[in-house]
Amino acid sequence: MLGLFDSGLGGLTVLRRVREALLHEDLLFFADQAHVPYGDRTPEDLLRLVQQNVRWLDDQGVDVIVQGCNTSCAIASVYGWPQTRAPVLDLIESAAIAVERSGAKRIGVVATSATARSGAYKRHVLARVPDAEVFEIAAPTLVPLVESGKLHGEEPRSAVAQVCASLDDVDAVVLGCTHYPLIAAHFEAYFGPYVQVIDPAIVQAERVVDAVQVLVASPGSGRVECVTNGDLDRFTANLQALIGDLSPVVRYLEPVEG
Repeated sequence: MLGLFDSGLGGLTVLRRVREALLHEDLLFFADQAHVPYGDRTPEDLLRLVQQNVRWLDDQGVDVIVQGCNTSCAIASVYGWPQTRAPVLDLIESAAIAVERSGAKRIGVVATSATARSGAYKRHVLARVPDAEVFEIAAPTLVPLVESGKLHGEEPRSAVAQVCASLDDVDAVVLGCTHYPLIAAHFEAYFGPYVQVIDPAIVQAERVVDAVQVLVASPGSGRVECVTNGDLDRFTANLQALIGDLSPVVRYLEPVEG
């Protein structure tokens, strides 16, 4: 079984890519919606949440923890991942691989405030592409839009345009939060055909396939389970709209505080 977590709906973009690549694996996704958005929280608070989420997935017996949260990866780049039985696949490392493959040298990264502050993207990208220029932009307005279901129309279009206005003369833009692929059309419309818009979930799914071949002895039943500690009815409705074709089992988990 593969475990994924995010602060909310964004991790579903990773879940979908993983499901496309691995039809028969069992997937367990946890949305920590009681604490969304992560991007405005302190590093200490984020570290506590990461530890809780990783520990919970580990306790469920997952074989691999597939990161669906860039902000958690950014915090782990500073403090390290909590010790787990299951290995953790870091999403920002997957993004750096995608940038390396793209051939781009001037890279914009649109991310949460916490991810942008950490400088994690710049460190990971420069480790693979030393001559790159990396411009990290905080976009605190975008996650709340996605969580509220505002994926289409003028409001998200305008919000994306405002965020991207400072990214001049870039070759590629990384969607540095897994919520952002849900509004990728607005990024693509803003930048046009000559700027690559990179979704790290694509490479993340490829790395999951490689990990499964080594770590998972036999395929599962293809079961998808999605768990939230937020509003269950709203979560269920959003799942139906975003990944209804996967027919997930949905359940509520009492939030952990302190």
